[in-house]
Amino acid sequence: MSANLGTRIIDGDGHIIEDNKGIIDHMDSPYRDIAARKGVVFPPLDHLHSGRAVETPPQRDQRAPVGPKGWLEFLDDVGIDWTVLYPTVALAYGKIVSLDYAVASSKAYNDWLSETYVNYNPCFKGMAILPMQDPQEAAKELRRAVTELGMLGAMMPSNGLAHPLGSKAYWPVYQEANRLGCCLAVHGGAHDRFGMDHMNMYVPVHALGHPWGLTINCADILYNGIFDRFPKVRIAFLEGGVAWLLLLLERLHASHETHFQHIPPSEFGIREEDEPSGYIKKLINDDRFYLGIETEELTLPFAIKLVGNKPFLYSSDFPHEVSHESCKHDLGELMESNEITAEDKAGMLWRNAETFYKLPL
Repeated sequence: MSANLGTRIIDGDGHIIEDNKGIIDHMDSPYRDIAARKGVVFPPLDHLHSGRAVETPPQRDQRAPVGPKGWLEFLDDVGIDWTVLYPTVALAYGKIVSLDYAVASSKAYNDWLSETYVNYNPCFKGMAILPMQDPQEAAKELRRAVTELGMLGAMMPSNGLAHPLGSKAYWPVYQEANRLGCCLAVHGGAHDRFGMDHMNMYVPVHALGHPWGLTINCADILYNGIFDRFPKVRIAFLEGGVAWLLLLLERLHASHETHFQHIPPSEFGIREEDEPSGYIKKLINDDRFYLGIETEELTLPFAIKLVGNKPFLYSSDFPHEVSHESCKHDLGELMESNEITAEDKAGMLWRNAETFYKLPL
């Protein structure tokens, strides 16, 4: 329990800073040798991050990269029980086009994450990356990551893959997650190919890129019946806030009535007689649909009124764009809010994370 805030806190979405050499050392030859000569494992997130004179606070403030010890200091200082760790550069792993290299790099990252963080301290929980480019191999790697490496589940990229995440091609991954009872998360990070490739200012690109990838993939997952077809699957949509869900609920409500597409009786998905918002609310009440949120979001009180507090997971996003002090400040403001009840705060800050990540598995 945070001594200063008087509440438990679980971080549902933190980030590691990849150690390229450490990951490369876990690769088999010839991939290890090729990657070592290049010095990098994963493709860049997009041209939008690096093609501008923009710095986030860690670079602007000239902070040293954070590793396991720095992460533990952050957890202790802020008063967080444990964190679930996601990639930084590897958020772009969906952009890998070589099937065999996708498999090799995913395995190496997962081995490195397990060794460097998960096995280092029980406060660190890991989410694997999967070679989604080869779905059968992705299902195998999900099984290995959960049963052998102690991962809680896996992250799927919101951008970069050949198909949106409801595609039949990826059903082997959902089938394996359904069998294992583990969680899956869709995470934003790469912002190209969303119609913003030539915007000259980065703030709107960052603001819109994260939620737009989640919105597209969530809609595709819903209407391709992933939750019905695989009844134990639960999915979180991370680092896009809550506003995209409000947009999706509003737009699906009207379009479902006027443009409904026929679905054969044997198929799964939102039926013509269903109401999309009711369908999503049922998934939320069944503990299968989650969103990562930050504490200062303007529409959070309204979103809670609309769908309840059950889908929302507190996300520190540390060490991206935040610091010890900014996290403590934002958490303190949330605890002081009169618009959000104590029950809502407990759900967002720790209870929902325990339910989604299901510890112990």
